[in-house]
Amino acid sequence: MATLEIIKQYYNSFNNKDYQGMLDLLDPDIRHEPNQGEPRIGKALFTEFLQHMEDCYDERLTDMRFYLGENGSSIACEFTVNGKYLKGEDDLPAAHGQSYVLPAASFLEVKNGKISRVATFYNLPLWIKLVS
Repeated sequence: MATLEIIKQYYNSFNNKDYQGMLDLLDPDIRHEPNQGEPRIGKALFTEFLQHMEDCYDERLTDMRFYLGENGSSIACEFTVNGKYLKGEDDLPAAHGQSYVLPAASFLEVKNGKISRVATFYNLPLWIKLVS
């Protein structure tokens, strides 16, 4: 499967809440670089992250635009996050089902037919303003 098709399948799985489908596309040593905090290495930590996200947020990505890197194994993706804040987290506003629409982007790498890196970025102060 081509790099772009792998990435599109990953995001389709996300939007369908098919987390196992997402995990099946990941390299066992996936490097996940979140907007805040330290990178997570490996599927086990990524699985924990997905569970946490499912508990706290209900999100769907729209307006997706993909940019293939010259090396053929990297992709940048811009999108709009359409979400609902379900469960509060430490140091963040209280959650009571607030809706938000937020621009975001990810950078992904594919090696040997599996996603080996996911780095996601968004404007946290804007998100806090939207849910406050």
